[in-house]
Amino acid sequence: MSRRADSDETRATARPGREDGDRPPDPPGRGGRPDRDDRDSRDDRGRTAADADARPDQPGADAASAEPVRTEEAHITAARTGRALTTSALHAAATGADTFPAVLREALGRRGLSLERVSERLKARGITISQATLSSWQRGRSQPERARSLRAVDVLEEILDLPAGTLRSLLGPRRPRGRTTPPGAEGAALQILGEDSVVEKALGARFRHFNQETSSLMVHDIVRIGESGTMSGFSTTNVLRAGRAGADRALFVLSFDDEAAEPVDIRVTCGRLAEATYLKGLKSLVLEIHFGRKLAKLDTTVVSYAVEVSPSLTPATHYERWSRTNLHEYLQQVYFHPGALPVDCHRYVREKVGAPPRAQRRIPLGAAHDVHVLTSRCKPGVHGVAWEYGP
Repeated sequence: MSRRADSDETRATARPGREDGDRPPDPPGRGGRPDRDDRDSRDDRGRTAADADARPDQPGADAASAEPVRTEEAHITAARTGRALTTSALHAAATGADTFPAVLREALGRRGLSLERVSERLKARGITISQATLSSWQRGRSQPERARSLRAVDVLEEILDLPAGTLRSLLGPRRPRGRTTPPGAEGAALQILGEDSVVEKALGARFRHFNQETSSLMVHDIVRIGESGTMSGFSTTNVLRAGRAGADRALFVLSFDDEAAEPVDIRVTCGRLAEATYLKGLKSLVLEIHFGRKLAKLDTTVVSYAVEVSPSLTPATHYERWSRTNLHEYLQQVYFHPGALPVDCHRYVREKVGAPPRAQRRIPLGAAHDVHVLTSRCKPGVHGVAWEYGP
């Protein structure tokens, strides 16, 4: 298993893809893309499963509480803020519906809403989606892909009283389509990640403005490998500089190669955790961390977080971070359990996700059973450490 932290400039195991254009869906089980544009609605939609069950006056509460949902079964991890990490798995565990058309049909039936009424409610929110399109979605003949359609999916989750990300995380990859690289933060990220990457899917509409108000100056990653050879956790310290006045938050996307490896604890020691959403279909964790103040232009701040991970099924073999901008300095450390020491370690660089590794060089194991790579003037790209175990 490989693993890397995907963020403004990190990546765990993302794969490139594409954008726009509604198309026939892929088979069930493919990834999806969660996103929320309305920050003001995040608190209402980010309540925990326990909150939903405890509020019978809420629409759909009886259906949600009719069959208790075990946290471990739904793969929901609580952040230190007390907010649950919500995914479509929570809804699937409660209803048995685990595909986009099935979940949409079930939710429409539970709420007793006609497609005409849903279309009217969407239009009232400034989104025009025809009844024919909604019918096509619920029948599985097509799925949302365009920006307007994806925005409609977010609003549908609110209208149908679904946990945030329930529908988004069930959408499969989009078909390849030609497109010019957009300017700014999105274009820089696309050059490294490729189109339709896991990060783009995880952030949805927010990807277009992905941390465009800040850039990283220095990053320090610490990765810990347990006795079984699987990743037990990692931590990151990121020094950010504001490119414009008013910057007050940053987004980070952490991806996992093995679906058995999931976040079980999240700690933010510098900054305030405002959002922590685990998207099981994408094997990715989205963190939104607030700085606690608005930065002046060129002002700096430090963000630090640590994530404990549940055991994966296969040993970890590498860790990567991607960067869309130049870093003044990047330090990567990997600590191995004495019972799972590698026989060989090397560093490498990729120009972009999926490109062949270059600039490979062996690195020695230290006295603390660790290896590290320190890179000054770190150029945009994918920077990783790989290791091998003996027979």
